[in-house]
Amino acid sequence: MARGKRRLKSFLFGLFFFAMFFGIFFIGIQFFTKTGLFRIPGVVYYSENLNADELTLLNSIFTDEIDLDKDVSIDVKESFERPILEEGDFLAEIFVPVTDFYDTRTDIAEFEETEYELIPIEELTFQKKLLTIDKKYFLDDFDGGAKFRVISFASEKYAEEIAPLVEETLNKVFPGKTTVLTFAQTGVTALSRRMNTKLTQVGDANYFAENIKDYLSSFDLTHTSNESSFTDYANANNICSDKRFINTLLAIGLDIVELTGNHNQDCGNEAASSSIDLYRDNDIKIVGGGKTAEEAAVPLEISEKGNNITFLAYNLSTGGATYGKTPGANQYYEENAIDEINKAKERGDFVIIDVQYYECSAYDTSYENTTCDYANSAAGDQVGFFRHLIDLGADLVVGTSAHQPQTFELYENGAIYYGLGNLFFDQSWWPGTTRSLILAHYFYNGKLLQTKIAPTVYDNNLQTRLLDEETSKWFLERLMMARP
Repeated sequence: MARGKRRLKSFLFGLFFFAMFFGIFFIGIQFFTKTGLFRIPGVVYYSENLNADELTLLNSIFTDEIDLDKDVSIDVKESFERPILEEGDFLAEIFVPVTDFYDTRTDIAEFEETEYELIPIEELTFQKKLLTIDKKYFLDDFDGGAKFRVISFASEKYAEEIAPLVEETLNKVFPGKTTVLTFAQTGVTALSRRMNTKLTQVGDANYFAENIKDYLSSFDLTHTSNESSFTDYANANNICSDKRFINTLLAIGLDIVELTGNHNQDCGNEAASSSIDLYRDNDIKIVGGGKTAEEAAVPLEISEKGNNITFLAYNLSTGGATYGKTPGANQYYEENAIDEINKAKERGDFVIIDVQYYECSAYDTSYENTTCDYANSAAGDQVGFFRHLIDLGADLVVGTSAHQPQTFELYENGAIYYGLGNLFFDQSWWPGTTRSLILAHYFYNGKLLQTKIAPTVYDNNLQTRLLDEETSKWFLERLMMARP
């Protein structure tokens, strides 16, 4: 009996020491590993480089209720090249350099720091001019031409603890090649007269586009206003195009042809009608003209990359319009324009209106005559009419009749380009008519982010090319001096 009590006592004593040893061991592990009773919650360390908005956002994520197991350090990095994001990195913002809409300088190297500003890409609109950084234009490059700001999280348990908290909030979407719609608008194309002769000499219609095709074909959409129909009867004296000239248009990647011009019927109705068939056979969309008045009046609706655009084009000129069952241009009627603009606005579309207006013909062979720079030099109140279209609800109004480029301006909530000049034609004897303006539009989420102007020129060789940078600045400054 006594022996059993001793065994029980020994067992209990041993159990006590085992429990005490285990308890000490367990508490020791917690002490040294900082868990359990001795656990220290993870701490959030914020970099001094975080701005007030970023701190507010991060504090809304890492609240007092968030219990982290491991520390996390949050830092910010900036660069002028798009960084490669690693685990824990988030592109927080893209800042782009802008200046006044009418400033002809193009790169921030030309400015003092106080003369331009860096704004978030979300705030970019066509009312400001986007600049380049080291000659890189963000809307063309997307990997440069901006300041990229990255927020970085460093934690031993990033995947388990931090990622679920921050990824949904900080994964932002920015403009890129798959979401920005690029759209080049050009002026008068009339592949005719002396160009027919030149084509016979060179034998290749690609000759005329050789120096401009790479630029124009790089856009998602490329437009021109062609005033000349294709026919077998084209010669050096008429505004008719050799049928081979379709290859000039294909070389520049033409997607949209405007037929508001006053010369498309010069070669007869059959040529005008068959030219429309030729465009359609080559998947070229048509605006502002057709085989009948009803067909010519149909707006062109563009829906690409999340952007919805209604493109309207009218003839208000010295001729060329169709009034019934014959091919021709879309005649301007106020009530039709109002109805079409209102319908587009109800859909939430961006509205572009092109106008074949009365021409300015104050050209001179011996000097740079600036008369046609001024939009009011044409018959009628050109400035008043174009502004009226903005008042009716258009977002962008473009004149496509001017053979010599005209001025441009911001007006109310829109922009007006009064005349784009000659992209392709034979008028090389007048300095003013050898030039044109290409409007490079950039659309994102249904909004026009920017219009970059690229002036062109041709000479007696009749090959269109981009103007060099210095001459472009001089010419654009001249046009802006003439704005209303």
